[in-house]
Parts: sequence; structure tokens; C-alpha cells
Amino acid sequence: MGIKACYVLPHPPIMIQEIGGDEARMVTATIEACERVGKEIKDISPETIVIISPHGPVFQDALCIYDFNLKGNLRTFGAPQVSMEFSQDLDLKNKILKIGREKRIPIVTTQDVQITEYGMSEELDHGVTVPMYFVNKWAKDFNLLPIAFGMLSYEELYIFGKVISQAAEALNKKIVVIASSDLSHRLTQDAPAGFDPLGKVFDERLVSLLKHFDILGLAELERPLIEKAGECGLRSIWVMAGALDGYKVDPKVLSYEGPFGVGYCVARFKPKGQDISLVKSLIEKRQNQIKYIRAKEDPYVMLARMTLEEYVRNGCKPVIPKNLPKEMLENKAGVFVSIKKHGELRGCIGTFLPTTENIAEEIQRNAISAGCDDPRFEPVDKNELSDLVYSVDILTKPKPIDSLDDLDPKRYGVIVKKGF
Repeated sequence: MGIKACYVLPHPPIMIQEIGGDEARMVTATIEACERVGKEIKDISPETIVIISPHGPVFQDALCIYDFNLKGNLRTFGAPQVSMEFSQDLDLKNKILKIGREKRIPIVTTQDVQITEYGMSEELDHGVTVPMYFVNKWAKDFNLLPIAFGMLSYEELYIFGKVISQAAEALNKKIVVIASSDLSHRLTQDAPAGFDPLGKVFDERLVSLLKHFDILGLAELERPLIEKAGECGLRSIWVMAGALDGYKVDPKVLSYEGPFGVGYCVARFKPKGQDISLVKSLIEKRQNQIKYIRAKEDPYVMLARMTLEEYVRNGCKPVIPKNLPKEMLENKAGVFVSIKKHGELRGCIGTFLPTTENIAEEIQRNAISAGCDDPRFEPVDKNELSDLVYSVDILTKPKPIDSLDDLDPKRYGVIVKKGF
């Protein structure tokens, strides 16, 4: 038993006839491919379908398994009559939690975190209901296990996907995994996230990688390209890919189109025999990327990193090196320190006017604040330090403007004040 097939399915409500109406005809290829997937899943007759959604309770630091009553409808999109309900697979959920936590993968359930306190609904989101609309038309008598990816590293998500496979094998269950995933949201001038020419580049590269199931190539996708694309579900794909780790895979892209400015890809992947695991290679690749970034740090960034590392490990600031550039020791300026982890913001604090004796001290102060005092995040833990990437911006002195024409968002920040 174990993983019998994996799929990438998009989740635009407009491709459901009850919602899209005549406009659904503009995504005919996607609809036909989704129908084909539904028929294939019917023939597989899985005991459980695991679906990874980007629109559920997504947390910065953990994956989240849904364990409320699995009901949902599309009333938000004007179709309350399109409703569905599924049975849970408690055995698979508990086995995934057990194995995942043994591997120190951060996983929570919706009951653990009481998602209603975060303003989240205990109903299935459209990242689940739209793909399952097409599956439900054909396949019956299966359990459902929806999971929201977390903003973890791609490598951690891949390892979690492997956990799903291991849990299925341990329970001798027949499983299908679905990655609910829209691609770039910036393909056209009227796209929902605005237009960016790199949206098309991203989609073409990703579809090609899926066509060959090139996971190491997937890891080569540049962060700026991913960010420019405005994608919705690359992390879902990483989890799905991990479920096939250690297998030779027969990949097939069934369709791709993007008439509404969003890329929709339907693809199928079937395991066909044992192969080597890529987990070690992916981890080494990430470590080498961090080493490369560290080797290219300028004195400003190096000081920010060394300051936060010393403070987190030992509770104190390091002594400012004497061999820093003259500007850092003699000049004053506002400074912003930004910290990212796995491509996602981990903290950012700054001053637009100087508050200390020199730029070096300003960097130290704001590096500690960005890592430990940004109210949007928990303080950085010492176990995270090896994954953090820093940037430092030295600000020029602010000056007033006479007209909005003086502003250029590519060059200038804006300081706006009102009342307090």
C-alpha cells in the first residue's frame, strides 16, 4: 500500500459551473483535466485523500492538520448549494503527528491552536473544496485529511511529505496526495496581483520542472523569481513531492492555462519503483546556499549577524570591531535591519533618524530589535541562527517634499505623520 498517486490541482472557484457560468468556458482545458483526475482517483479507490491547502490555517512556524468536522461550501463565492462533507482518517492523522514530531517537524492541529481565536473558520476553505468538487463527482467512500502548509523551509515541507508516505506505509493504507496550488497571479495586466513579466517565466519553469519531476531543479528556483510571480501553492507542491521521495516517478502534466492572469496547472505523478532519497541532497544544497551568502557579506551585514548571534547565545552585544569602514565608526544615520528565514520575513526594525553615536552602534541596536523585539514574531531562538539571512539599509537624511511628483517608490521611502 502507501502512496498510489499524487496530483497538482488548482483551486479557482470560477472553474466551477455554478460560480463561473459562461466564464468557466475560458478554462475548459483545466476543467477537463480536473475531471480526468477525478476519474483516475475513482479507479485508484484510495482509503484516504490527503490534500495540502494554501488557504487554510497557515502559520509562520508550523504545519496545521485540520481536525474539525470536515464540512464546507462555496457560499463565499455565491454558491452555497455547492457543499460537501467528508469523514476524517484519525489513524493516519495520529500516525503523521507521531512520526513528524519524532523528526522534530513543527506540526499542530486546529484543536491544538483553537483557530477560531485567530479569526479562522472551522469550515473547509476553497483550497480544499474547489479541487475536491471534481474528485467528489467521481470518487466515493474515501476519508479526507486536509493539511495547511506552514511557512517552513521547502526542505522541511519535503521531509513532511515523506512523513505522510511513511505513515501510510506503516498503516498499510492506500493514499492519494493532492497539492492544491495556483501558480503565478501576475500573468496579465488585469491579473489579481498586478502584472509582472516574471510571472510567465516562473510558470514556464515550474511546469517544465513538474513535467520531468525535477526536484533538485525545483530547489534551484530563485527566491526573487518566486516572489515576483506571486504564486499560491509552491509549498503545497513541495509537500506533495516529499510524499514521493525514494520512488522513481512517472510524471505527466495534463494541462496548463492562465486566461484570468493566474496560472492553472493540472499534473499527475505515479510512483513506479524504488529510488534514492533526495532529503540529504536538499539539506546540503540549502546549507551551501547559506555558506555562499555568508561568504559575500559586507561589513554592515556581518556586524548585524554577529550582533544578533552573540545576543541570542550569550545575552550581550559583541564589542564593535575596530577594522570596520570609517563611515560606520564616524558617521551617524538611520538604519533598518531586516532578517529573513527560508525566504520569509523573520523580523525588521529600523530608525529613520540616528539614535546612537555611529552607524555601527545603530546597526547593533536594530539587529537585536529586529531579532528579538519585532512584535509580529516570537524572538529568534538560537536553533534558528544558522538559517537566517540579513540585510542592512543605511538611510539618508529625510527631506520634505513640495509635491507628490517628487516621490519615486523605487527610490524613496515615505514618512507620514498625523496626530500622535
